[in-house]
Amino acid sequence: MRYLLPLGLFVALAVFLGIGLKLDPREVPSPFIDKPAPALELPTLFDNSKTISNSDLKGKPWILNVWASWCVACRQEHQIFVSYSRSKRVPLVGLNYKDAANDAKAWLQELGNPYDIIAFDLQGSAGIEWGVYGVPETFVIDAEGIVRYKHIGPVSPSTMKNTIIPLLQSLQSNG
Repeated sequence: MRYLLPLGLFVALAVFLGIGLKLDPREVPSPFIDKPAPALELPTLFDNSKTISNSDLKGKPWILNVWASWCVACRQEHQIFVSYSRSKRVPLVGLNYKDAANDAKAWLQELGNPYDIIAFDLQGSAGIEWGVYGVPETFVIDAEGIVRYKHIGPVSPSTMKNTIIPLLQSLQSNG
């Protein structure tokens, strides 16, 4: 009997460890999935007298990509968005996060600008509202303004091809 309790604790610990090792650390559950997208009311990067808000995007699915010029991983995924933007399937909105405007503009000049519009979040307040852990992060929002998907880290070609594009096609055919 005195060996059963330690053995039971060991088995329970091994089960929890095994479950934890199978989890993907990039899949951080988002409280926004299947809920209305947080408010977005920011000046645009190229003209701070203009603003962008969620209401500008209602009626069609869209992608929000949170990025910054100082972000090494953002550079990794950038060409994927440049390629995707040529399809003009859905609006691609950039959220420039905690960045200097001149640095962000220079970065886009160098690497290309895939975004239909870019919100400028110098203080990071919108990023906080959206639950951003760090950049890059990508969200898919449906035509009703509901968050349907969140990807933490750089989007890979396979994530774009196997997850994001099929989801957008589904949202477009349902909408």
